[in-house]
Amino acid sequence: MASFAKLNSENKVIQVVSVHNNELLDNGIESEEKGIQFLKSLFGQEGNWKQTSYNTVGGVHNNNRTPLRKNHASIDYTYDQARDAFIPPKPFNSWILNENTCFWESPVKLPSDWKDKLYIWDEPSLSWKE
Repeated sequence: MASFAKLNSENKVIQVVSVHNNELLDNGIESEEKGIQFLKSLFGQEGNWKQTSYNTVGGVHNNNRTPLRKNHASIDYTYDQARDAFIPPKPFNSWILNENTCFWESPVKLPSDWKDKLYIWDEPSLSWKE
């Protein structure tokens, strides 16, 4: 199965659907455009669709294949055309986008004992609180 994200006029993901791989085949080769044509035949010609991959997280494909658009799209993610990436919503104003993963990171590193303790981000103090 292949996944596709429907974008609104601000490039926000408003829908994610699965399409059988057979619908993507063009002379035996998967084609994103063929999948988009199939979706437009189902949902109408309006809308901008982009293929996404469950196997891509943080710019890495979990089956050692070519990653697709940094992250799997979810509702409210943004598609950044310049980066050709799906980016999650920014959780806090102070967080910084990691250009390699297209995930947001805190400006202060998570304490090293995070596996043993529960921490939450405190935006007013720009720190992790236990």
